[in-house]
Amino acid sequence: MSAKTPWPQKTRELHNHHFDSTIWNDLRFRDDDIVIATYAKSGTTWTQQIVAQLLFSGDPDLAVAEMSPWLDLRVPPKAEKLPLVEAQTHRRFLKTHLPVDALRFSPQAKYLYIGRDARDVVWSMYNHHVNANETWYAALNDTPGRVGPTIEPPPADIRRYWRDWMDRDGHPFWPFWDNVRSWWALRDLPNVRFVHFSTLKRDMPGEMRRIAAFLGIPIDEARWERIVEQCSFDWMKRNAAKSVPAGGAFWDAGAEVFINKGVNGRWRDILTTEESAEYESRAVAELGAACAHWLATGEGADDS
Repeated sequence: MSAKTPWPQKTRELHNHHFDSTIWNDLRFRDDDIVIATYAKSGTTWTQQIVAQLLFSGDPDLAVAEMSPWLDLRVPPKAEKLPLVEAQTHRRFLKTHLPVDALRFSPQAKYLYIGRDARDVVWSMYNHHVNANETWYAALNDTPGRVGPTIEPPPADIRRYWRDWMDRDGHPFWPFWDNVRSWWALRDLPNVRFVHFSTLKRDMPGEMRRIAAFLGIPIDEARWERIVEQCSFDWMKRNAAKSVPAGGAFWDAGAEVFINKGVNGRWRDILTTEESAEYESRAVAELGAACAHWLATGEGADDS
């Protein structure tokens, strides 16, 4: 363990239309647990698919969304979810969108934190939000346990959506800068590895091998091509119901709309030069130059 970085401690709970962070208080960690952490729309489902295919050597029939639950999502409630997680017999790989100080941290578990330029995050989030159906809103707004305001349909103008997200720090979901800052502070810990969406796009096979090495998963070379193919966006989109929450029931267009395009830079033709410069300055002010550079490029997380 790095002498500079102490093990983090949980200091708060987060509740909203999505979150119930208290489930982490009751989880009994196993020494080989894997936690996949992101703000959201940063490559979470992609990374879950990669970890699943590495663990199970290219099995095309894995129900990844069921196998790798979003632990802090408050639906279904923890009284239903936690027993299912505790009953899992395979090596667990759990998903969280919490900042570090809102979850219990295990020194034995392995943590993958996935980052992405926030402009790309918001464009992907908008696609997720604008295609959500009444079942999604009912699950988040009308079920017992919601704390705070409901989540409402997004504006028709994505620029308005961007402005709200910037001005109200992640509105209508949850704060962005705290999430990234809290994980960046842990980058020196031996059981934390940073992954970037752009790096996965540039060299998915290479990054998959690095993830496997970090997690201690031996690769079956005879099945490697199949493993890689089943982590591609094309394959995942064709088989989206296996990896998308609730099999895509929350989106009228089906599970395929959740996977979407897997591309960056769609904001370039919409945001003005001034708006992009404002975001870039804000990122440096909120995160510091090194973290802001990593978030924009995927470079520099391992330099310290």
